[in-house]
Amino acid sequence: MDENKYTKHLQEIIELRHYFHKYPELSNREVATTKKIVEILSSWNITILPTDLNTGVLAEIKGESSGPIIALRADIDALPVLEATSLPFKSVNQGIMHACGHDLHMASLLGAILFFKEHRSLIKGTIRFLFQPAEEAGGGANQVIDKGVLHGVKAILGFHNNPNLPVGTIALQAGPMMAGCYKFEIVIEGQGSHGAKPENSHDPIVTLAQVVDALQTIVSRNVDPQNPVVVSVTHINAGKAWNVIPNEAYLQGTVRLFDNLSADLVKKRLFKLVNGIVQAYDQTARIDWSERALPIANDLELTKAVINNLTGKVKKPTLSMAGEDFATYQKKIPGVFAFVGSNGSIRAADWHEPDFVGLDETLPTGIEYFVEGALGMLDYLIRK
Repeated sequence: MDENKYTKHLQEIIELRHYFHKYPELSNREVATTKKIVEILSSWNITILPTDLNTGVLAEIKGESSGPIIALRADIDALPVLEATSLPFKSVNQGIMHACGHDLHMASLLGAILFFKEHRSLIKGTIRFLFQPAEEAGGGANQVIDKGVLHGVKAILGFHNNPNLPVGTIALQAGPMMAGCYKFEIVIEGQGSHGAKPENSHDPIVTLAQVVDALQTIVSRNVDPQNPVVVSVTHINAGKAWNVIPNEAYLQGTVRLFDNLSADLVKKRLFKLVNGIVQAYDQTARIDWSERALPIANDLELTKAVINNLTGKVKKPTLSMAGEDFATYQKKIPGVFAFVGSNGSIRAADWHEPDFVGLDETLPTGIEYFVEGALGMLDYLIRK
């Protein structure tokens, strides 16, 4: 397909990207963003479908021939980050920033919509366009599923920009792409005392230190070294006074991995280690384990179809320990998820950093991925 077709409306798409970057909104609060997307699509005479979502948009374009329904997904929320870039279109919403590049995702999907509006004859079926809320805070994909927004959809396509990859790169493979993300919180309940009389306490701070140390053995002594698993303690808190041993100590952290067996193993070991240690110190623990994002694993045959339609531009990805809720869709319907290079400089800031910069030059490749991937999916589903 002629690549120039992906740049026909590029200036308009860049300007829309700048708008979204300048006016970011947090998860489940994307009211103005939703309104802007609806205004854009309405001005283009694109069909907007009703949903029960509080924020987010679902639109569709039907092809000139009948066939399956697929969905293309872009997330629309931003992060509670104070932007530290010098971009002329930097955020004007204090303390909120598109530090993960979802503005690039939205703009790329809008570019794909414009393309398909002008090339409906290429669509063998129906393409729906999902602008999903609340990916960052978690729960956005669950909202979409729970409210039946993807009813009738046979497959779904998405991507995440990647500042570690140069512009023009598409990284994609069947199987794992991004890690599952799990959160643990532990409250250790002991007995406080004056700091000068530790014998009267069951010191939860000492126990907390033992727990933090023991959690590091979950990976090093239980997981196959060739199976990537991360356990990180990221927050601890105990006490308020310099001379008082507190009653409680608190820690939380994250686990990242790529398969359910590893998740079961880590969870089991975490609970056993924590309960064993606190019991040894005559204390108790409250443990909360929550699933924030499932591992992303691409459907084998659909991925082949997408790659084959991208005419040799795909490279093998480096697996990411970051989490993304696209896997929620893959539990229900086959899906394909890729990385699209958005910077590539050795000094490029990574996701969620205040100086993150995704380049405008990312957009033609993002549009191409959505267009070619969608056509490849439809062709495969029809042949299937």
